[in-house]
Amino acid sequence: MSGHSKWATTKHRKGAKDSARAKVFAKLIRQVEVAAREGGGDPSANAALRTMYQKAREASVPIDTIDRAVKRGTGELEGVRYEAISYEGYGPSGVAVIVETLTDNRNRTSAEVKHVFGRNGGAIAEPGAVAWQFERKGVIEVQGPLDEDQLLEWIMGAGAENYEASGKNYTVTTEPHDVGSVRDILESHGLKVLSAELTLVAQNSIEISDEGEAKKVLRLMDAIDDHDDVQNVYANFDISDDLLAAYDG
Repeated sequence: MSGHSKWATTKHRKGAKDSARAKVFAKLIRQVEVAAREGGGDPSANAALRTMYQKAREASVPIDTIDRAVKRGTGELEGVRYEAISYEGYGPSGVAVIVETLTDNRNRTSAEVKHVFGRNGGAIAEPGAVAWQFERKGVIEVQGPLDEDQLLEWIMGAGAENYEASGKNYTVTTEPHDVGSVRDILESHGLKVLSAELTLVAQNSIEISDEGEAKKVLRLMDAIDDHDDVQNVYANFDISDDLLAAYDG
């Protein structure tokens, strides 16, 4: 698993335990609402909503809160209409970054994201400048330890593409539209799924071994991720476990 993916996983788990929890809730609720607006309020017929619903539940968002978000998305309840906007840019060491936002004020969000990049050693790029370096995939994290031959047999039978060891756990990669069905099959075999989501996977990574440069990159990632309108941030850096563990934010 790339350094960026390890950072995102660590960030998510830390956020569920501290004061960032409320912000995580708000972002997930907004994503549920938009998924319902774009694909309907039935999770069985809307793969994006199903994925976001499960993600919100895994983060302990109350069911009634999720249901209200779905109703706002379908128009049953009044709510703010959010617009999805993506930004591309570069961070320290030439790291490619993609930022996905949901906003009710395009001009405000654009100015603020640009400011965050500039203040942390990065710069916004033109649309398409870095997007070609990423590919959208479904990523499922499964708790280990496991018999790897058995895991390979199960994921191939489920239609997944591959898996990669990540410490004691395993990261399974799928096509975007297969993430829900693969998750169901893995759980039917008794495996514990820690997370399942759609993500952007970098086709090539920039290895960062200098501690100072690693801190600069991670500070930019944290600053972007901390913005209320930012839903996801992706980058193509690879930072070792030791440097990630030493980073205190």
